[in-house]
Amino acid sequence: MLARRRLPGAAAGAFCLAALALVPGSVTAQSLMNHNSNAPVDYAADRIELQDRANRVLLSGNVDITQAGLRLQAARMTVAYRNAGSIEIERIDANGGVVVTKGEERASGNVGIYDFNKRIITLIGNVALRQGGNTLNGGRMVIDLTTGRSTVDGRSAGGAPGQTGSAGGRVSGTFSVPKRD
Repeated sequence: MLARRRLPGAAAGAFCLAALALVPGSVTAQSLMNHNSNAPVDYAADRIELQDRANRVLLSGNVDITQAGLRLQAARMTVAYRNAGSIEIERIDANGGVVVTKGEERASGNVGIYDFNKRIITLIGNVALRQGGNTLNGGRMVIDLTTGRSTVDGRSAGGAPGQTGSAGGRVSGTFSVPKRD
């Protein structure tokens, strides 16, 4: 059974994809700017390992993190923190079937990175974004939590030239169209 715990620190993370308006290669996420990144972060995992000297926590096995209506799931996550009198989360690296959800929106990828200092969330490898009937696929998605702007490209970050995501190096998707009489 998964035990639910709370990650310490006021800077605990925002993995938000709410209110996405899809535009080819670009995503506007209005509510990203309004997500309470100071809300407590709760976590559950099959196993936790505290590496105090390295200032990190390793979570493995059905890892589930929630914060203010946002949910991040993956097989493994590493939480890097600094201890400045209190624990402050600096970065979370997630891998193994990464899924980020808020409300009806769902984004997934092979790897997820949240950089608290830059306020950026990045999904890498076989990125898929679903909002209602709209879909968006690519190799990498970068979400800027300061501006609420997200970009998607076909090539996975850090890959060699020619290495692509699931869309053959291009961004692809489907827009739903309202029913007309």
